[in-house]
Amino acid sequence: MSTDRQLRFLVVDDNEDIRDVFCRLVERAGHDASTAYDGQDAVEILQRERFDVMLLDLTMPRMTGVEVVRWLRDRPDVAPELRIVVISAWAGENRAVLQELGITTVMQKPLRIQQLTDLIAETLRDLEP
Repeated sequence: MSTDRQLRFLVVDDNEDIRDVFCRLVERAGHDASTAYDGQDAVEILQRERFDVMLLDLTMPRMTGVEVVRWLRDRPDVAPELRIVVISAWAGENRAVLQELGITTVMQKPLRIQQLTDLIAETLRDLEP
């Protein structure tokens, strides 16, 4: 298995401390991380740049995580290969909506390092030809 592929992550959370922690974890694992401070910021970035994985909070001002996913589903030409991973303390109440939108990976805050390590390994496996 080739693990030399560097993944690009977009970390979307309105909490700066959480963004910083997730970015450090991603970068420590040898991958690239960019940040967005809310959903509106995320959709603007996604129109300009390509990412492999988006770590997405649900509860944010201006545009929620669910609204970001809906926005992407309405624009299949924007980030069609993007893997969306919802990370939220309150994901349970949104689980039905997220499933309807095709979100299969939901992780509970606080995120453990091993969960992120497993996610990276799984994403790399899924990208293998």
